[in-house]
Amino acid sequence: MQIPKPSEADKTFFRSIVPDDPRVEVKPMFGNLGAFVNGNMFMGLFGSDIGVKLSPADAATLLGMDGAGPFGPAERPMGGYVSLPASFKGTPNTAGWVARAIEHVGAMPAKEATKR
Repeated sequence: MQIPKPSEADKTFFRSIVPDDPRVEVKPMFGNLGAFVNGNMFMGLFGSDIGVKLSPADAATLLGMDGAGPFGPAERPMGGYVSLPASFKGTPNTAGWVARAIEHVGAMPAKEATKR
């Protein structure tokens, strides 16, 4: 499986849409980036694609829009995540879907730190 690498512009844009929330942390993941709330990923970057973890109803709504689709490797997309349409980049639509993702994932129990 080939993991695409994001450009510096992709990483900069990703960081620019991460909400300013003390619970949120951005971490590198396999050469890409992930945004986490309470230890759970709510948004990720995979190459130039941005994916958000949504409730089933919100995921179905987003998947019904042109340009939205599965998030992650084509061979094994990440369950519960939907790629935002590229046409959303730099529009208020992006912030709205990111807000839905952080609300959905923020309501989940905090992930316990694993012992190494």
